[in-house]
Amino acid sequence: MSWEELQLASGLQESSLRERRDVGRDYRDFVVNTRQKLGHVRESTKGTLGSPVMLFSNHVQLKSCSHRNLYKYNVIYTPDIEGGRKREALLSELEKLLGHRRICDGSSLLLLHSLETKKEVVSKLKNQPVKITFELSRELQTTSPDCLCYYNILFRRMLEKMDLNQVGCNYYNKSKKTEFYKNRLEIWPGYVTSILPYETGLMLCADVSHKLLRMETAYDLISHTREKAREEDAKEKILKKLVGSSVLTKYNNRTYRVDDITWEKSPSSTFTRSDGSETSFVDYYREQYGTVVTTLSQPLLITKSKWKKSRQDTLRQPIMLVPELCHLTGLTDDLRKDYGMMRELSTYMRMDPGRRQRKLLTLMDALRENNTVQKELRDWNLELEMEFLSFSGRTLQDVRIHQGRRTFDNHNADWSRNTREVPVLRAMSLDHWLILYTKGNYGTALTFQQNLQKFTPKMGITVRNAKLLEADDTVHSYISTLEKHASQKTQMVLFLLPTENKEIYDGIKRHVCVNYPIPSQCVLKRTLERPKTPLTIATKIALMNCKLGGALWKVDIELQNAMFIGIDCFHGIVHRRKSVAGFVASIDPDLTQWFSQCIIQQSGQEFVNGLTTCLHTALKLWYEQNSSLPHSIIGYRDGVGEGQLQALIDQELKQMESYLENAYRGQSVRLTFIVVKKRINTRFFTEKDEGRLDSPSPGTVIDLEVTRTEWYDFFIVSQSVKEGTGTVTPTHYNVIHDTLYLSPDAVDLTYKLCHMYYNFSGIIRVPAPCHYAHKLAYLVGQSLHQEPHESLSKRLFYL
Repeated sequence: MSWEELQLASGLQESSLRERRDVGRDYRDFVVNTRQKLGHVRESTKGTLGSPVMLFSNHVQLKSCSHRNLYKYNVIYTPDIEGGRKREALLSELEKLLGHRRICDGSSLLLLHSLETKKEVVSKLKNQPVKITFELSRELQTTSPDCLCYYNILFRRMLEKMDLNQVGCNYYNKSKKTEFYKNRLEIWPGYVTSILPYETGLMLCADVSHKLLRMETAYDLISHTREKAREEDAKEKILKKLVGSSVLTKYNNRTYRVDDITWEKSPSSTFTRSDGSETSFVDYYREQYGTVVTTLSQPLLITKSKWKKSRQDTLRQPIMLVPELCHLTGLTDDLRKDYGMMRELSTYMRMDPGRRQRKLLTLMDALRENNTVQKELRDWNLELEMEFLSFSGRTLQDVRIHQGRRTFDNHNADWSRNTREVPVLRAMSLDHWLILYTKGNYGTALTFQQNLQKFTPKMGITVRNAKLLEADDTVHSYISTLEKHASQKTQMVLFLLPTENKEIYDGIKRHVCVNYPIPSQCVLKRTLERPKTPLTIATKIALMNCKLGGALWKVDIELQNAMFIGIDCFHGIVHRRKSVAGFVASIDPDLTQWFSQCIIQQSGQEFVNGLTTCLHTALKLWYEQNSSLPHSIIGYRDGVGEGQLQALIDQELKQMESYLENAYRGQSVRLTFIVVKKRINTRFFTEKDEGRLDSPSPGTVIDLEVTRTEWYDFFIVSQSVKEGTGTVTPTHYNVIHDTLYLSPDAVDLTYKLCHMYYNFSGIIRVPAPCHYAHKLAYLVGQSLHQEPHESLSKRLFYL
């Protein structure tokens, strides 16, 4: 895209460069009352199944010490003023009218006292008059959801007064950073906080966060790449390294994702400001931030601004960034391969429950001891409780795993040993298959085949000798070798890859999943050279068995004749590729066979428009296999962004309801639809001997205190972590539709589904259909970029 095209497309002006503060999260979900339509849980969502357990959480109650109403005003600036800082400066001139106790989000204002219903005043900005109109929007109770945005702005204001720096939505203390000079990394410690409504009132949820920065700028990377690459290859290599990466601009502590590079422009280039004047990027940064750009020959980075699920219809204007001012964040692939360094980082960043709570207590103590913070709270008649929340949860019984003729418990959430030593549930004989290897790796390929044949008898799987074929390490060579030697009898092809190369992996997968459909498995040579090779071998053969149509184990599902569905979306970050919706559905009562389909949509599109097509094919396959339609359907929807709950109900849920009503032609079918959320900051702890904190056991359910009055929601801790390696993260579930009338004790159904993911002999964080949908969408979005071949739709080819 040329510079002229970019300016015409985006109307790029000073506002594209200027700091734009996000006022925070989207709070629309908290006014969506789905529970009022669910009569069976209207009175209570608390279950009784399981053993009681005392829990602590990372929540502190926020009490309102007054019943006085608050006043929300819409604020209109004439002429319009862009930029939060300028608007705040204008309001500061009106302190006699507004008082010092005010919270502004840019376009509205919250006050403790009332003004006239409509009030017009004049303020000045750089001696230029600006008319400001205040229009009363509504009077609010202190616990109103409309106050959430303002309370969170207030709390962020208090964190800033404690010398914490905002990066994104979180706050970090860069004065206490830890530096890793050998790897040129630094870590900023910090916190993620939110004030939200729960069943027992408003609460502050706080958790520990870390920001990892590299001690190099985007310009450093550009310079080093140019030095090492040939001139004609340099631009392409720089694009590969930078596009899709995240950078931090320290002059305003903002993070951006790099979408492109414009080589035609430099910091000396000019742009038009909002007042019509021309200025260069060099002059802009010097005047606006006091920052000096020293290298004038560098290109400019392009970011299309942050894409948000809740604002997918909003035009995102490109922003120009100077590489010299952009610090790289995150880890490179080379750093990730440095296991010593990764262990060191893990020790620092992964906190066990005791260390995590000590860090949080430090934050709470600092809040209570800071006089400015306490004055802010008193001004708004708010008070933070002294202690973190404690309450009773419940732990479900261990789930019984059925594998072959054996049954065993999910001991320590891991049954990998049983998987290796017991016949699988449904074994598929591997009689005709290929192994493709590169020069010098024949011995590795042969050893791998021999090791497979050692393990498979115990697992009840027959593996014949493969045809071993040498190929060059190029996509063309792998494909031509495959097509030359494969036949209609070929069941599987295994690629033994010498190194990790995304282009080669993508090219292989695109061919065997789209153009030449055949179950495939890619294995890195170094994976077979690790100490835990026997476990790796068993995992690979189990995975290959699944891709051939086999099954490893099952659990007891009391719900008869029920289809389980998983839906998730993948949004391509690099070059803003199109979004991919993954849909999977069980087509047998034991949940060992799955149908999959993906829908490629516009970039950033979260809601799935083609659900009816997916559902139609899934029901057809179920009918063919079971001679009847399922009596009930339970759908798990992952990846729903903040503020999208009502839209999800109006679009996807109504699609499914409407289709099922027509498909069943008046016959009874029951539908339950559950929203799954993994990326949460809620943490739970249990107290062990001598007051030591630990993570709750797998199967712990929380359905009170930190749930919502308006929702039928609950948390499940389904995984376990080794002692000293971190704190387990729960998963949040919100039942938004339920004609199956699942009782609060039926949460064990969801927990059981966390045991049915065949790529891990243990419990995962989400129900298996959710994770299958994620893996499908991820493979298509990252590697295939087009729909897989229909013949693979009943195979777990995406694992």
